[in-house]
Amino acid sequence: MNEKKLSLSQLLNLASQYASNKLILPSQALFGASDGKAVGTYVEQGLRDYITAQGFSAGNGSSANGLDFPDLNIDLKVTSLRQPQSSCPFKFAKQKVYGLGYSLLVFVYNKVDIQAEEKSWLDIQHIVHVASEKTADYQLTKSLIEMLSADGNRDDVFALLSEKNLPLDEIGLNQLADEIMQSPPVQGYLTISNALQWRLQYTRIIEKAGVVEGINSVYRGNSK
Repeated sequence: MNEKKLSLSQLLNLASQYASNKLILPSQALFGASDGKAVGTYVEQGLRDYITAQGFSAGNGSSANGLDFPDLNIDLKVTSLRQPQSSCPFKFAKQKVYGLGYSLLVFVYNKVDIQAEEKSWLDIQHIVHVASEKTADYQLTKSLIEMLSADGNRDDVFALLSEKNLPLDEIGLNQLADEIMQSPPVQGYLTISNALQWRLQYTRIIEKAGVVEGINSVYRGNSK
């Protein structure tokens, strides 16, 4: 059987179906699991199986660019409602200013262990699609936009970047300041913390889903 090529709208629709049809049933595999990686693998594989069952090609995650759906330039993130965050590969410091370079499909779950059955129920609370251009850091882009709108100059931009402790040397900070003056950033909505890997926090995109253009509420469950 020839599998149909997956479009963005089809991926979002299938992701919503996957959550709303309660296809994530109580699982022994997740009972007692406290690490998000196990849950993330479980959800990703379940979604891929569901996509394939509907006659579409789910594709394979790309080891070259680290994306789960490289044909659509989308990475899948699965995170707990209790602490909605995850890590992602650090590529360039300017990702914090101009975005990650790809879109995100964020599954936010609440996991409940059923002790008597030694199984876990995984309740998907939100699915949010964040367009690539909205994946920069909220506070940094907000500060830069406000500074530039108030006639801030290159020295002001350089000083702000220095204060934010971006992982760049002085030459890199100067180059980034020049780029910002030539191409001002747009407002991002992630919180991106400096680390060996970027630490992405999703509370704001959950709040803004369906309110801000480019942050699409794909699915909203019954919050508990």
